[in-house]
Amino acid sequence: MKYLIVGLGNIGEEYKDTRHNIGFTVLDALALASNIFFTDRRYGAVASMKYKGRELILLKPSTYMNLSGNAVSYWLKKENVPVENMLVIVDDLALPTGSIRLRPKGSDGGHNGLSHISSILGTTDYPRIRIGIGNGFHKGGQVDFVLGKWKPEEKKFIDERAAIVTEMIKSFAFVGLELTMTAFNKVGKAANFPGEVDQAKDSANKKAL
Repeated sequence: MKYLIVGLGNIGEEYKDTRHNIGFTVLDALALASNIFFTDRRYGAVASMKYKGRELILLKPSTYMNLSGNAVSYWLKKENVPVENMLVIVDDLALPTGSIRLRPKGSDGGHNGLSHISSILGTTDYPRIRIGIGNGFHKGGQVDFVLGKWKPEEKKFIDERAAIVTEMIKSFAFVGLELTMTAFNKVGKAANFPGEVDQAKDSANKKAL
């Protein structure tokens, strides 16, 4: 049985370890822990691993965030993976830093990567793990915040959370969505970092967003 695990992010050294690239961060952590390596393929960097009889295909799209659906659609078809066996890892401004939520479907929540995937696939009914990146920015500063790098104290915490998400990914493939939600969503609460408050969101539409 095959599963497509998609970590959303932007390619390029300037985007490494940025909040918007948390999907890449998680897949890199999973690859490192599993002793596998990514290779550059069409529409993205791809790695594959076996876990308890399941085949997991890890995808980091190279299309930039707002064209993520092109990579997802191509690899779903190429590997003949049903949409319900796809899991998308994505950042979320609406959740506190490091908060983790696994959901079976949902809106894009203003996230351009999810928006493009849903548009290309013609459905929002696919599992996703949302990881909170907080909203510690002044009004008008959303773009710089999202594309900014983690503060040292945040990075350590995020790396710890990424390790939890890698276990969620394996659980999703082995025991399924519902049992994984039951087991892991309760540990998804996060620490509150200074400056995280409700804020009006920008409507900026940069390519990397």
